[in-house]
Amino acid sequence: MLKVVNPANNETIKEVQTDTATTVSDKFRKAKSAQAKWAAQPLNSRLEVIRKFRALLEKDLEELAHTLTSEVGKPISQSRNEIKGTLGRIDFFLEKTPGVIRDESVFKDSAAPLEEVIGHEPLGVVANISAWNYPYFVGSNVFIPALLTGNAVLYKPSEFATLTGIAITERLHASGVPADVFSLVVGDGSIGVELLKNPVNGVFFTGSYATGKKIAEAVASRMIKVQLELGGKDPAYVCDDANVKNAAEGLADGAFYNNGQSCCSVERIYVHAKVYDQFVEHFVNTVKGFVTGDPNDEKTYIGPLTRAAQLSVVKNQVTDAMAKGAKLMVGGQKVANSKGHYFQPTVLTNVTHSMDVMREESFGPVIGIQKVANDNEALMLINDTAYGLTSAVYSASRERAHTILAQANSGSVYWNCCDRVSPRLPWSGRGHSGMGSTLSTLGIQTFLQPKAWHLRG
Repeated sequence: MLKVVNPANNETIKEVQTDTATTVSDKFRKAKSAQAKWAAQPLNSRLEVIRKFRALLEKDLEELAHTLTSEVGKPISQSRNEIKGTLGRIDFFLEKTPGVIRDESVFKDSAAPLEEVIGHEPLGVVANISAWNYPYFVGSNVFIPALLTGNAVLYKPSEFATLTGIAITERLHASGVPADVFSLVVGDGSIGVELLKNPVNGVFFTGSYATGKKIAEAVASRMIKVQLELGGKDPAYVCDDANVKNAAEGLADGAFYNNGQSCCSVERIYVHAKVYDQFVEHFVNTVKGFVTGDPNDEKTYIGPLTRAAQLSVVKNQVTDAMAKGAKLMVGGQKVANSKGHYFQPTVLTNVTHSMDVMREESFGPVIGIQKVANDNEALMLINDTAYGLTSAVYSASRERAHTILAQANSGSVYWNCCDRVSPRLPWSGRGHSGMGSTLSTLGIQTFLQPKAWHLRG
């Protein structure tokens, strides 16, 4: 049995039956058998099913948001925001899938007669090993386009978001997705290992670099589609011509929203020496205004960390930084007298790249702010990382920001904004941030394999 625990108070919410190697293999066999029939349905039928699913998410928004908050500790307003944002992503997939999946005639010679056509077919059965920090976002980025393009999905939510995974599965089935076409796999990492032993046609994982590396190695010899959405150590640079107050407020939100538990959370900030002191003052004042408390309280901005183990990771980064000369501006400790996994929102200055907080993913409410002399130093530090997910520049000049961001080794770049994801743009990482793309039309194409048609007659 899997015990689902509320991170705000460490109380058990529910115990859920987990899968076994046998049940996972049975679900794969059923998915493989059901996939062809699902793919053979007219696209309009699959579109209508997903429209019904969207309607159920909208109708049940409050119930679903409270379930999400109860098991991951996300403040209730942020849980609502995630589900509402998912509706827009579904709308994008519903609108764009018909055009992506349509056959394309690329050559026609009436004298021959000969026609060349690019066709598209589903991969088959895909494994969707999802994450707990944004289970609606990262899950729907995979299973919605996968289902629309005719694939069957073996969906394993994180063990820390199991109840949300069950809720998603129930509503997909109620909308008309056959149970064997979208099959829930419940359990911890050991069940994920069992899932990968089955001959799936694609693996789509969201999580840490360490786990992503193991997944890639486990299936490398099978020549199947592998897509990995991994971590980040996302930098931002504040130029001396930036609107300092706006930059400080925006970056504080980008660093601490969802308690910093996001692959694209701002995790290191570089500030031009001319505006450094002014920026730090505004930033610290903004962070001091964040309300830490019960995630069910509408006023709460900082809830508990989802995983208790992350408390030690964050604390160790703070201790390491201060031992090497960092200055603690606010926070730095676990919240006293709390039954849950609470850590104070923490700001460190006088940091350097000798410190773990500027090198290793924090995935928690801590940020380091480093002073730089010029744009060249900022760019060097931005690229001094094994990760390559996002980079941001705050400047009054689009040209200046573009010059810097064009040289940033990141899959996404931001001018005067941060921590932003759009369904219209590809979400992709470089280096330890992963490989492949979700979202945009590229994120639909990834669930298809091309077929070249040579037609003479």
